[in-house]
Amino acid sequence: MRAVQITSLDGPAALEVVTVDEPTVGPENVVIDVRVAGVTFPEVLQSRGQYQVKPPLPFVPGSEVAGVVRSGPGFAPGQRVAAFPGLGGFAEVVAASPANVFPLPDAVSFEAGASLPMNYLTVHFGLVRRGQLRQGDTVLVHGAAGGIGTAAVQLASALGARVIAVVSTTDKIETAKAAGADEVILADGFKDAAKELTGGRGVDIVVDPVGGDRFTDSLRSLAREGRLLVIGFTGGEIPQVKVNRLLLNNISVVGVGWGAFWTAEPTYLQEQWADLSPLLEAGKLEPVIGRSFPLEQASQALLELDERRATGKVLLTVR
Repeated sequence: MRAVQITSLDGPAALEVVTVDEPTVGPENVVIDVRVAGVTFPEVLQSRGQYQVKPPLPFVPGSEVAGVVRSGPGFAPGQRVAAFPGLGGFAEVVAASPANVFPLPDAVSFEAGASLPMNYLTVHFGLVRRGQLRQGDTVLVHGAAGGIGTAAVQLASALGARVIAVVSTTDKIETAKAAGADEVILADGFKDAAKELTGGRGVDIVVDPVGGDRFTDSLRSLAREGRLLVIGFTGGEIPQVKVNRLLLNNISVVGVGWGAFWTAEPTYLQEQWADLSPLLEAGKLEPVIGRSFPLEQASQALLELDERRATGKVLLTVR
């Protein structure tokens, strides 16, 4: 089969398309013929050896896919599914645990399906379990034109929140609006803009996959008992917290380690999918699709994220 391999830790440009054997699987695995693979920021980090998961070289990256079941327990051959294999998704065939495979509603395309596992399950864990989102909350989302950002905007809106989207440049405004944001503001001066939009009160939740120099102003943007959800650091710098700031308005900084959580509770993924499925079937969650690249252009797909050009979800078309 064709697959993309990381053969050296020299960044996205070092990815290679190769021919390898199909994965060796047992009867406990679901084998999927991949149609589309989702591209995520962890793959950018893996290409440099900077992610916490460090498989031996060479390896096939790719943590989320959509395709058709070939075989495996709990699923019928030919069934349309999305899956979170963890690794191996940038290939024509992948194997995954049944706990990490999810039936796709008929109306959900393979492109949308490949956009769901990493981003939507992460923000569901962040907003619902860690952030304790309540209907009527105001949620500020950083990086709102990217994959995590558009997912957070959509899900928060579907759950009854008012959503203020933050984007880095004006050309990303329409993407955030397409995801369902109520208001869109620029990162430059976002704190004052958010305060003005909330009549000086501040927001209940900040979703932050960016980190960097926005962090302190994100804390200052929170209302009384607000929660800042730390999802990632695409801005590069890991910020530090001066904890005295947490006392001023009884605010919280909350870690969103979705992978660490479900690894210890594997059944949690299916619980999440059960929560999201009615929203998918009702058309309330429709991933904003950005650029799609053929498998041979996996390097360019990763650079789209690495250079922060992405608007919407970046995908690889495998078949």
